[in-house]
Amino acid sequence: MQKTLDILKTAYRSGIEPTMDLLYHKEQNIPGSLVFNMNRYYAQHPWVADDTGMMVYHYNEQKPNDNYLELRFCISGNRYCEEKGCGHCEQKPTENCNGKLNTVDVFVFHFSSTFLHQFTHNVKLSNRKDEVLAFKHPAAFTKLFPLCAKKRNVLDALLNHSYTGALENIFLNAKIHELLLYSLDCLVDEKQEGFSCKFLQDEHSLQAIYNSREILLQNIGNPITIKDLSRMVAINECYLKKGFKEVFGTTIFDFFQQQRMEHAKYLLYEKGLSVTDVSALLGYSSISHFSAAFKKHTGLKPCDLLR
Repeated sequence: MQKTLDILKTAYRSGIEPTMDLLYHKEQNIPGSLVFNMNRYYAQHPWVADDTGMMVYHYNEQKPNDNYLELRFCISGNRYCEEKGCGHCEQKPTENCNGKLNTVDVFVFHFSSTFLHQFTHNVKLSNRKDEVLAFKHPAAFTKLFPLCAKKRNVLDALLNHSYTGALENIFLNAKIHELLLYSLDCLVDEKQEGFSCKFLQDEHSLQAIYNSREILLQNIGNPITIKDLSRMVAINECYLKKGFKEVFGTTIFDFFQQQRMEHAKYLLYEKGLSVTDVSALLGYSSISHFSAAFKKHTGLKPCDLLR
C-alpha cells in the first residue's frame, strides 16, 4: 500500500520509479481545458501493491484562481503486447516475441476551478460533491479510495481503444468526465440505491439512455434534435430527457454543448485549425454563433487559443 501511495503522491511531478521502462505515454495540456497525463510502465520485477485512486482537493480562499481538483490512479497487473500484428497470441514467448508484459499504469487528471465552474454556476449546492466541484468546501483534503469496476473499466478504455485523431479526443474527453463522476461518488458513504425513475429499472430503457449518449458523441459536428434522438434509440422524448438527466447528471443539451466546446478547444489549440474551420466542423451556421457559444462556455474567445 505504501508503495502505491508514494507513486500517487509523486505521479504528477516526477512520474514513477526511474527503473521502470516507459511503454506508453499520452498527455494533454490545453489552457482552460482538461489536463491529463497517462503512462504505462513495464514492471520488470514482481509488483506487490494495491490498486488505488487518490483525489486531491486543493483549496486556497485567498487565491481562488489557483484552486484545482486532481485525480490520480495506479493500477498493476495489466498485460501489454508490443507486437500489434500478432493475431493469435497465447501469451508465450516465441522466437521474435517476449510474450505479454506485466505493466504498472499511472494516471493523473487535473481539473482547474475555472474548468469545473461550467458544471456548478447555475446549480444549487445541496451536498458535499457539489461543494467540492464549486470549490465551496472550506478545507483542502486528500482522499484515497479503492477502484470499483466502473472506474477500472474507464481507465482500461483510456489505454485500450482504437480511436485516432479527432475521434480519439472526443472519446478521451467523454471517458475522463465519466471517471470524474464515478470518483466523486466516493465522497459520500451513502448506500447505493436504484434509479428514482421506474422505467430505468428496465434493461432496454437503460441501454437506450447509454446508446443516446454514444450517438451524441458520434455526431459532435451534426447536432441532433431530441425528437430524432428518441426515435434512434426507440424511447419516447419525455423518458429520454428524464433518464439522461438521472443517469448522467446533466441535460442532453448541456452535455452535447459541453462536449462540442471541449472538442473545439482541441481543434483550435492542438490542431491549429482556424475559427472558421472549427465553426463549420461543429455544425454552426455562422462564426458569430460559434464564438458566442464558445465564450459563454469557456470564458475565452476562440482566437485566444490560436497559436
